[in-house]
Amino acid sequence: ADGYYEYTTNECVYSTSDYSDMVYLRSLSFNKDVFVQFNSTVGKFVGLTELGVMNAERLNKDQAILHQIKAEVDRFCRHNAQIWDPSVRDKA
Repeated sequence: ADGYYEYTTNECVYSTSDYSDMVYLRSLSFNKDVFVQFNSTVGKFVGLTELGVMNAERLNKDQAILHQIKAEVDRFCRHNAQIWDPSVRDKA
């Protein structure tokens, strides 16, 4: 029963049909507490705990990681929204 639980969530948040306000959020959690988060509006990782601050500093120094995750707004969010959004809006 003892152990640790780590997971990542990816969210795309938007309210306009042209996706101009789309924000990509990636949250890293440990034992149900979010410790670091990337927000595409901010453009970098932000630490929410002491562990998160250390990880955010390390991740923000890696330009390859930042470049890749900044592209997720188009690759992951807009791409999937264009596929799924029309079917959801048609049902409303």
